[in-house]
Amino acid sequence: MGGRLTRVFRTFNLENRARREISKEKPTPAPRHPTSRLDELAARPGIQEEIYRKDDRLLTLLKDVYVESRDPPVQVKGGGGEHLPCKQEEKRLTKLGNLGDLDVQKVPKGKISIVEALTLLNNHKLQPQIWTAEKIAVEYSLELKEVNSLLEFFIPFAVQEFPKETRKAI
Repeated sequence: MGGRLTRVFRTFNLENRARREISKEKPTPAPRHPTSRLDELAARPGIQEEIYRKDDRLLTLLKDVYVESRDPPVQVKGGGGEHLPCKQEEKRLTKLGNLGDLDVQKVPKGKISIVEALTLLNNHKLQPQIWTAEKIAVEYSLELKEVNSLLEFFIPFAVQEFPKETRKAI
C-alpha cells in the first residue's frame, strides 16, 4: 500500500522536472593547478633537461647497494630426514564380469569391485549353504567381519513379475 503512494509522488511531474534539469547551464569545471599542465613543461626547457640528466652521485650510491637473498633452512616436521619406504599394496586379479574392457582388472587385497560385490551377494542369496561368509572371505581375500557386515546390510534387488490375472486385481 505504501509503495503505491510513494511511486505516485516519485513519478509526479517527472517530464517537467527532467527538462528543467537538462536545460540548466552546465557548471564550469574547477580550475586546474598550474603545475599539472603539460604545456608549461614544454615552455621551460630546463625542466626537461633536468628530468633526463643522470646524477652521478646517485648512480654511485646505487652501485654500492648490494642485496643478498637467502632462503631460511627447510625444517622437516616429525623427526629425521630419512625417507620411509612406501607400502606397496598387494593386488589380486578380479573375477571378471561381462563388461569386458570396462571391468576392473586388479583390485587391492581386502577390497572388491562392484561386479564382484553383486556376484557374491547374488551367489549367497541363491545358495547360502555353499557360499558361506567364510568361503567368500577366502575367495575374495576379505576379512570375515567385513563379509558378515556385507551380507547382513546389503541385499541385491529381486525382480518380480506378476501374472496378468493379478495385475488387473492390483
